[in-house]
Amino acid sequence: MRDPEAERGSWLAALAVGARRAGHSLEGSALEQNSFTDTAFAYYGDLFVRPQAQGGTASLDDAAGEDEALRLLLEEVIDTQLPSCSSEEERRVLQDAHAQLTAAGRQAQGSGELVRRLVNVCTTLLALPGIRRGGQWASGRLMVGHLAQVTRYLARAELDDGRTLDERIRGRVLSFMDESRPTVVIAHSLGSVVALEALHQHRGPIPLLVTVGSPIGMRTVVHPRLRPQPPATPDCVGRWLNYWDRDDIIAPRPWLERDVLPNTGGCQPVSGRVDSDGIWVHTATKYLAQASVAGPVVEALRLAGESAPA
Repeated sequence: MRDPEAERGSWLAALAVGARRAGHSLEGSALEQNSFTDTAFAYYGDLFVRPQAQGGTASLDDAAGEDEALRLLLEEVIDTQLPSCSSEEERRVLQDAHAQLTAAGRQAQGSGELVRRLVNVCTTLLALPGIRRGGQWASGRLMVGHLAQVTRYLARAELDDGRTLDERIRGRVLSFMDESRPTVVIAHSLGSVVALEALHQHRGPIPLLVTVGSPIGMRTVVHPRLRPQPPATPDCVGRWLNYWDRDDIIAPRPWLERDVLPNTGGCQPVSGRVDSDGIWVHTATKYLAQASVAGPVVEALRLAGESAPA
């Protein structure tokens, strides 16, 4: 499992780089030292580990039960990526993965068998140049486990102490937030789905919500399962900036303003593209190191600090 404090440190370090690139050198130094503002990293990865798991890690069987949803998620990732291939190598890898995925849907029998076939699809996807160089996922099994967290969250199942997995995750996130003071929220990947839903329960001011690498717009698996329906910006959010990179396969439908309604104050997502160095770009730190991302965050943090009660 990940170390929340180490993750917070890496996010702050990346945000400091982006702040300096945006011309906020003093704030960048303060962020790096975690002295600019109060920060917290709302970690919930441990909630995905089933009690019987050995070594505190999720097993491949954790993806079973939502295996068809996982197949559909992978299908949408591949189908939306194919038209924008930047090289013949990328096209070949995606076409091979698509062929394997189609065969898996026809041939897999029994619970868990499809998941094991999807591991082979993900192993093929790991041959994509950007993912291969980035090294976030060492194997197809790890990639499946990561993607399965999305489908498990949206399944609204896995009861424990009277609450489903998604309820426990939202509760964890909300426990880090103080309704008496303004909070800037940065949400990455599945975290953007969690934040969207959790903030509908939050009553404190959110002057800025930033989402990066978000799968919210995935219309086959994610968007139809969001709550509430139709998806709308939480009323507590004053501004929502969404960032995506063309090479981020987890954000295949990045224009969230096409899929999320405005709140009662008229706020809805505003999406913007960033361009990384071409190496695996889904990690949050790749986004936070961009000036276009860090600049508005620093400005919102400064204003939030000025308006916070003494």
